[in-house]
Amino acid sequence: MKVQSIKINNIPTIIWGEKSDKVYIHVHGKMSCKEYADNFAEIAKKKGYQTLSFDLPEHGERKDSNSNYRCDIWNGMHDLTVISDYAFSMWSDVSLFACSLGAYFSLNAYADRNLKNCLFQSPVLNMEYLIRQMFCWFNVTEEKLYTEREIPTPVDLLRWDYYQYVKEHPIEKWNIPTSILYGGKDNLQSEEVIQKFVKAHDCKLTISQSSEHPFMQKEDIKTVRTWLEENV
Repeated sequence: MKVQSIKINNIPTIIWGEKSDKVYIHVHGKMSCKEYADNFAEIAKKKGYQTLSFDLPEHGERKDSNSNYRCDIWNGMHDLTVISDYAFSMWSDVSLFACSLGAYFSLNAYADRNLKNCLFQSPVLNMEYLIRQMFCWFNVTEEKLYTEREIPTPVDLLRWDYYQYVKEHPIEKWNIPTSILYGGKDNLQSEEVIQKFVKAHDCKLTISQSSEHPFMQKEDIKTVRTWLEENV
């Protein structure tokens, strides 16, 4: 497959596939990078789409580039806006694939974008729910986070300012045709959270009961591929 590496406002980016007027913006999740779009891009290519993938802050080529530019909601929204501005300037038909944290950033950045189709894999749809889960897992209280402002955990850094943003900006607007793949053993978002979003925004939901959040087991790879082939 044709692969072109470029930088968009210093964001390392890959354009996958032969020239087309249709593209999918690919937003990876935590601990991933732009190169992980390869399997998606292969499927999208068969459907006539190019794929535009990029590294989120503190990921891929940007891991050690600027320690002050964190992978948080503000920088995530900024970078997703830069990428979508480029996509809409270069392609007439723009769609979205986003995974995990990438889905949460997308919900905040793209609610007003004219995206044709949206695919969410293991999406974080309710960040307040996830942060409260982390409170329970790591014995943190609101009061403690307020006092300390930042508390490192094995999952991620808990931040008071991030927590306040999340509480003040629940996801309410999302009018883009959306298909969701969710693992029945996902411990970051409950099925209740997913079902509530699906009902509110008229999404198409596929649940793989035996899958965990990362969809990394051998049988999961086939599940993801089948879901993508049906929904891209």
